[in-house]
Amino acid sequence: MGRSENSRNRIFVEEGAGIRTQAFDPSKLVDPSLIIYAPVRVLGNKTIVTNGDQTDTIYEGMDKQLTFEQSLRSREFEPDGPNYTPRISGIMHIENGKYNYAMSILKSNNGDPSSCSRYTFAYENPKAGEGHFIHTYKCDGNPLPSFEGEPKRIAVPDCIDAFTESLWNNLNEDNKVSLFVRYINIADGTYETRIINKNK
Repeated sequence: MGRSENSRNRIFVEEGAGIRTQAFDPSKLVDPSLIIYAPVRVLGNKTIVTNGDQTDTIYEGMDKQLTFEQSLRSREFEPDGPNYTPRISGIMHIENGKYNYAMSILKSNNGDPSSCSRYTFAYENPKAGEGHFIHTYKCDGNPLPSFEGEPKRIAVPDCIDAFTESLWNNLNEDNKVSLFVRYINIADGTYETRIINKNK
């Protein structure tokens, strides 16, 4: 998602087993620091997904045997006052035909940048066809209020194309930029990926 011209000037491109963002029109790129990063990286049997460059922080931390939470201790919300966009992150771990996942949100304390609130939600032995959804903002506003509460429970259909279409169609038309969807086979780690870019 993107609200500024700079944020909307992006596309997703595949990079190895993960993806990275890229400027759609390089001549319009203003500040790459908050919009050019790898939103998805794969570390062995772990898939890391985030809304910022903390993907690399998690990858590097876990590669040094830190936990998901420990890896994120060095990070906070984005320095884009007055919104202070929360950093949201997720990780899926697959092993021996089973999987678990966790989600994190790092946000300012009700818009106060002097304090960072850290929440992690972990899901073990998840139920088939059920997932969880976390996002950056609770609703529109000025400044934008951060997401609150537990991640929302959602149904995940067997068909990746149906799920991709449903997600894309339910994103705000003005603000949607790109979408990444991956289905991973827990039996052997193979996966299917779909990427939609509004800019073509």
